[in-house]
Amino acid sequence: MKQAITPTGDGMAASGPEDSRIERDPKIIFAPARVTCVRRGDGTIDLRSPMPLAPYARCVGEWLVRWAERSPQRTYLASRNATGWRRLSYAEALNRVEAIATWLLEAGLGPERPLVVLSDNSIEHALLALSAMHVGVPVASISVAYSLASSDHAKLRAIVSSLTPGVVYVSSAAAFAPALHAIAGLHDAQIVAGDAAESTEDVGPVIPFARLLERTDPSRVSLALAAVGPQTVAKILFTSGSTGAPKGVINTHRMLCSNQQAMAQVWPFLEKTPPVIVDWLPWSHTFGGNHNFFLVLRNGGTLYIDSGKPVPGAFEHTLSNLREVSPTLYCNVPRGYDLLVTALRADAHLRQSFFARLQVLLYAAAALPKQPWDELIELSKRTTDAPIAIVSAWGSTETAPLATSCHFQAERPGNIGLPVPGTELKLVPVAGKLEVRVRGTGIMPGYWRAAAATAAAFDDEGYYRIGDAMRFADQEHPERGLIFDGRIAEDFKLSSGTWVSVGSLRLMGIEALAPVAQDIVVSGHDLDAVAFLVVPNVIACREIAGLPQDASIAQVLAAPQVRERVAKGLGRLHAETGGASSMHAKRALLMEEPLSSDAGEITDKGYVNQRAVLARRATLVERLHAAGLDEAIVVL
Repeated sequence: MKQAITPTGDGMAASGPEDSRIERDPKIIFAPARVTCVRRGDGTIDLRSPMPLAPYARCVGEWLVRWAERSPQRTYLASRNATGWRRLSYAEALNRVEAIATWLLEAGLGPERPLVVLSDNSIEHALLALSAMHVGVPVASISVAYSLASSDHAKLRAIVSSLTPGVVYVSSAAAFAPALHAIAGLHDAQIVAGDAAESTEDVGPVIPFARLLERTDPSRVSLALAAVGPQTVAKILFTSGSTGAPKGVINTHRMLCSNQQAMAQVWPFLEKTPPVIVDWLPWSHTFGGNHNFFLVLRNGGTLYIDSGKPVPGAFEHTLSNLREVSPTLYCNVPRGYDLLVTALRADAHLRQSFFARLQVLLYAAAALPKQPWDELIELSKRTTDAPIAIVSAWGSTETAPLATSCHFQAERPGNIGLPVPGTELKLVPVAGKLEVRVRGTGIMPGYWRAAAATAAAFDDEGYYRIGDAMRFADQEHPERGLIFDGRIAEDFKLSSGTWVSVGSLRLMGIEALAPVAQDIVVSGHDLDAVAFLVVPNVIACREIAGLPQDASIAQVLAAPQVRERVAKGLGRLHAETGGASSMHAKRALLMEEPLSSDAGEITDKGYVNQRAVLARRATLVERLHAAGLDEAIVVL
């Protein structure tokens, strides 16, 4: 049996037992929960942290230089290859970054000629991104699904058309050939590939990544780094484009650096123990690409790049990594925690490795259902004799992403905490809810080459209009945090005029229909009753049905045992909510067709876009609410 890898004092990975010096007490590892709350006469509420934002780095390149000088041999990046973990120290990373930066400058890249990365997370991807930001070149990491899982490449074409890139990077010229063909003619960028071939018949001239490491011009790189300031564009991250073409969100160095400073102030444990994380979250999104990636770099930690994903078949890679590497911090989306809980319950060695040095579990992108929350706490107590802190945070691509942090142990899931230093929230009464707006050092200056969209994104006081709603966990004690209360645009009225809070009902529905429902889309706009389109947990449904692996999804979902479980769940939700029309569903339909990333129904992180699903599956919605009986529909 392999022994878990835990970091030694200098952050390098080494085999060893649990380190008893790891502190887990939330009262010690987190900053005190405090907030300044000012109520205006019109019902608007202003919230901010009473803790001033401390000075922060000028640019992200300063972090890499700092750790290459202070801890040159500490492992910074690691990824799996055929023989085990491939590691790169901070000193090695800086040397390669300076070489790649030299090549990028000589290739003519600059503020208006960004670097575009089409491939998934990798050491090469990290080095390219760091090199570009080091010398003032924006980097745009594009969702790999737009290249490899798309049939029409429409979003990829729209994004590349807006960027005028100087270089496009792919890990494999052959694998990305269809995507490169799709964008041919939309740019004049050089193509760099991670594999060794210099050209292919399908793609044309390709520069091997290794060539970028051949020469360094230290003085030119040093001058370019010195010219990078807080307002310099570091990244362009794209929204999902569920209601149109994806928008490029400008991320400046000030946004990224101030965001990490705020995080360190509310999570002071980050500066006491260099963080070690095992992470799959894509760098094309702000959770993985900003929050997690820069959390490691800013605090001199180690990032184990996880090739797994929270889907059947791929998640086994994640579990293999977690059996070998003991993280100090673990981040995932609710769908990932669902799978992780099942594995932890069944595997004692995995539990020991996972919890050995773990200080905090963070979930984001969606609310974590109560069942996995409770099980994670119970499993941590069984393994370490102390419950692990499970917390959340809130923000968006436009907020770099941290706007609030739950830097305390909440009583139940859904609490997204309090505004972090340097960020102000404005809660505005809208349609019976409190719409939240955000202002501060971590907020975008605007969208890339989209003046009209930028102007529409801010109110007259300069607050970013994010479109989410919040409510207090305790009206009398605002320091107990905020609860995410759904997206304003997703909520709707029944024909009775009753408002349906989609975010809250979705979470209650998932809990009531567990383990059948992996996610839920809520329908009933202007109709008499609410109904659920259910994204099924096919593995759980197959187990409930007792059917073999070769049984079709249609057979599994039609099994009487599965339908009975859904019916009981609808009944449970009805009973728990007292039968209120806006708080339970009268019908449910299990969807056979997987959600489509091409159509914007689901993101790489697993977030389900309610509006996109309802629009694309209008026929299913019509069936769900039709007056006649339909044998596929489960009725309360």
